Amino acid sequence: MAGAATCFAETRVGQVVMPGEALLLPGQGVVDGERLRLTTSGPQKGRLVCGPGLRRGADGLLVTKCGLLRYRSHSAPTGSGSGSSSGGTYWVDSQQKRYVPVKGDHVIGIVTAKAGDIFKLDVGGSEHASLSYLAFEGATKRNRPNVQVGDLIYGQFIVANKDMEPEMVCIDSSGRANGMGIIGQDGFLFKVSLGLIRKLLAPDCEIIWDLGQLYPFELVLGMNGRIWVKAKTIQQTLIIANVLEACEHMTAKQRKGVIAKLLEN
Repeated sequence: MAGAATCFAETRVGQVVMPGEALLLPGQGVVDGERLRLTTSGPQKGRLVCGPGLRRGADGLLVTKCGLLRYRSHSAPTGSGSGSSSGGTYWVDSQQKRYVPVKGDHVIGIVTAKAGDIFKLDVGGSEHASLSYLAFEGATKRNRPNVQVGDLIYGQFIVANKDMEPEMVCIDSSGRANGMGIIGQDGFLFKVSLGLIRKLLAPDCEIIWDLGQLYPFELVLGMNGRIWVKAKTIQQTLIIANVLEACEHMTAKQRKGVIAKLLEN
């Protein structure tokens, strides 16, 4: 973008960045796209991964979403440390609600139609995803999964790009379900922001542990902003869902206070 602001990425970590800003890496005195050494695949030692909200451009790392710039080194699990050219991941932490399919993401889809041997699923993106009846553990031509319109499916994307229809599977690389498949119908499905989902999936997140003090419950988190929860009773299920939704706008102290009051009652 012509006339966009240019600065070093490590100086903007933890700060708000805007679409069009160009971020240079440490050691770059001038814009040199060949020296960025970025990859969109898994992290490798000595290389930088370009995460959501950023893309490689002629001016360096080009910001495509408004939000907070985050950095995580390959050895440190934190998301707010200072950047380094020796390797790590940069991404933009935004409160985006519209989901864009990404290969490898685990999501919750809603079956909307059957088209021959393919199921069509609403995953919250701009188009429906496809799911083959053979993409389930143990599925064969004679042993087909019992999938009906309206069912909830937890799976992962194996194809997700702008030129092709998203494709999902419910098995991992070894052919095992590994927790994926049809989700029970007697739970409660609701939608939250993508930022809250990333927070709940973080290894150091205490929210799930705190909620576990209230009631035993089952929980499925989709990277597309959908959460499925089921507790022993409908009342307990709704309480868990309401607390999860409110966690996005509460501090840790406020959350613990709310849970303490619920425990008293």
